[in-house]
Amino acid sequence: MNILGVRVDDVNLAGALKKAGDFLRSGGQHRIFTPNPEMLVKAQKDHYFLEILNSGDLNLCDGFGLKIFSGATRIPGVDFMQELCRLAVEQGSSVYFLGSGSNEVAEKTAEELQKKFPTLKISGFDRGPEISELRTVNCELLIDQINNQTVIDKINQTRPDILFVAFGMGKQEKWIHENLAKMSSIKIAMGVGGAFDYISGRVNRAPCWMRKIGLEWAYRLFKQPLRFKRIFNATVLFSLLVVKSKIPMSKSQTSPKS
Repeated sequence: MNILGVRVDDVNLAGALKKAGDFLRSGGQHRIFTPNPEMLVKAQKDHYFLEILNSGDLNLCDGFGLKIFSGATRIPGVDFMQELCRLAVEQGSSVYFLGSGSNEVAEKTAEELQKKFPTLKISGFDRGPEISELRTVNCELLIDQINNQTVIDKINQTRPDILFVAFGMGKQEKWIHENLAKMSSIKIAMGVGGAFDYISGRVNRAPCWMRKIGLEWAYRLFKQPLRFKRIFNATVLFSLLVVKSKIPMSKSQTSPKS
């Protein structure tokens, strides 16, 4: 299905894991993205981001608002990341944790998942290179290329099967798009946003009951008031854009001028 020009795959957890298993058994490279309302709002102005999202091999519905408007099964990225680790254990695959801007957070994420899955093969972790987005039409990435190559070389030395990338929405998808081919061992690269923060315990998730009824945004706003603009985009602006996209254009707008 398509919401605001972005493809969202309507698969349940079992179906998504089956696809991921197929990815791991295949000889190719695959990208898993987790579109959410905030990402779809960003994609309306960032056409490069829009194209990259639509190139994903598996686009999971991550966001209660997106679930409401699309009808797709919601699979939060942080939850699917952990399910991928479970699958990696079953198939003997290895994982690598990249991003969060902190080696401590990336390392703690690895430690917590090792506790949860004692036989998980962890190839390594790294905070990643310095990345920013240029304020242009397509918001291209500005990356410290020397540091970036060092990170890629480190990943290639350990040859993981699955790469979790946590640079934040937009940056992580673009980085995967531009660099995946340089890391031949990677069979699945997944953009995971703030998953490292949650798994490491750096940031607390909303209580389960709030997540189930779609009030996780309220919890985040209470805990992190500075996220107001992002939450506004993901709730109010997203809803307005979807409603507007469903309103048929009037004849005066669609008919050519005489």
